[in-house]
Amino acid sequence: MHKGVIMIDLLATHEKLKKLIASFSRRSKQIYVVGGSVRDTILQREHIDIDFATDARPELVKTLVAEIEPEAIYTVGERFGTIGAIVDGRVLEITTFRSERYKPYSRKPDVSFGTSLEGDLSRRDFTINAIAQNPLTGEMIDPYNGLKDIKARVIRAVGNADERFTEDPLRMMRAVRFAAQLGFDIESGTAQAILRNHRELRLVSQERITDEMNKILLSPNPGQGVRRLCDLGMMEFIVPEFLELRGTEQDEYHHKDVFEHTLIVLDRVAPDLRLRWAALLHDIAKPVTKVIANGEVHFYGHDIVGAEMARSIMLRLRLDRSTIDVVHKLVSMHQRTNLYESSWTEGAIRRLIRDAGDELGFLLALSRADITSRRPRKVEYALSQLAELEERINRLIEQEEVKALKSPLDGNELMAIFNRPPGPWIKGVKEYLLSKVLDGELAPDDKETARKMAEEFVTRERGIGKKE
Repeated sequence: MHKGVIMIDLLATHEKLKKLIASFSRRSKQIYVVGGSVRDTILQREHIDIDFATDARPELVKTLVAEIEPEAIYTVGERFGTIGAIVDGRVLEITTFRSERYKPYSRKPDVSFGTSLEGDLSRRDFTINAIAQNPLTGEMIDPYNGLKDIKARVIRAVGNADERFTEDPLRMMRAVRFAAQLGFDIESGTAQAILRNHRELRLVSQERITDEMNKILLSPNPGQGVRRLCDLGMMEFIVPEFLELRGTEQDEYHHKDVFEHTLIVLDRVAPDLRLRWAALLHDIAKPVTKVIANGEVHFYGHDIVGAEMARSIMLRLRLDRSTIDVVHKLVSMHQRTNLYESSWTEGAIRRLIRDAGDELGFLLALSRADITSRRPRKVEYALSQLAELEERINRLIEQEEVKALKSPLDGNELMAIFNRPPGPWIKGVKEYLLSKVLDGELAPDDKETARKMAEEFVTRERGIGKKE
């Protein structure tokens, strides 16, 4: 059924790529399309990169590619036998057949060049990635029944699963990632091997773990992926705090526990990494803030506590500073929009707009996803309130540049008025004047009224008054 699909789709329409493939044959060298390129073509998933495996050594590969595209070669992976190039707009990685041998307790294999395609395929992680195709004849080489597993939509380790996972424990996370990306199940024997070996994940570098976690969160099924990480024991070495959400029950109108609620929210938000992390961590502090008063469940301050927990978690995972800052803001503010009422003043909405800044859209999206009550009327009311808030926000933004609003008097002007040196006192006065601007009681350019208000404020505030 799949014979010739790569040859027809690519070689017939990409002349330089066709010439490159032919040049290997002229040198009596084998070359096959392998791994994810074959898998994704079969699944009709879009992909630009094409992975090849060959018995040609890297020096010959460079020579053959240079004959077609001399300026397109990059050799970052050459020491591992991989030569990269861009040919006909396609990113190619051509890797010499390899064999690997792992030393005990080492995650870094001794890599040597192999001589056979079968040997090369045997070192791969999952059967769906251990398929090769001859690009000239269309013949499929499938020694581990990967085609059958693709049809059955399962992730199965190549050969002995325990050996594959002890060779490189990150493969356990990759199993979850592929399942989340493709909508596949993990074959029971492979899943059991992950459970047996999940503690080996502690030996993997934080950067590699975080990279896989990001890919799981950006997949079409992030909730499924996170659930599997928890069920298979790996979350203990990624975000152990998340495990505490299981069994943390909310009120009678919510889903059974915070864990299930969070997975629903995660699946509902758009595939932006910052938004997905915010969804994952927005209720992370509920287990530590839970109290029961008069028979009612409360999570006082879980947004503020959660924001600091989220920052600590993301720093530990070595996420970039920009992502950390955005997620921290979203977690700290997610209750603001959830608690909106029609009685809010325009000043309160202006404050929300200013405080959210560029993340306002993310904040509203997170709030919309966060509505998961079992009661249809409660959901309908919450959605209508959020729609009303968005309408008021949009109207204010159209009328005025809320984000640009500031105190009419800057620090230099305040120091001159009060004859005082710089200090923390300036911030208090500016915030007071800004609050008046946001409430519509002071025009942004009315310096005279601002001066009078500032003088009244410092007279009232102990320890700020004029210097005698």
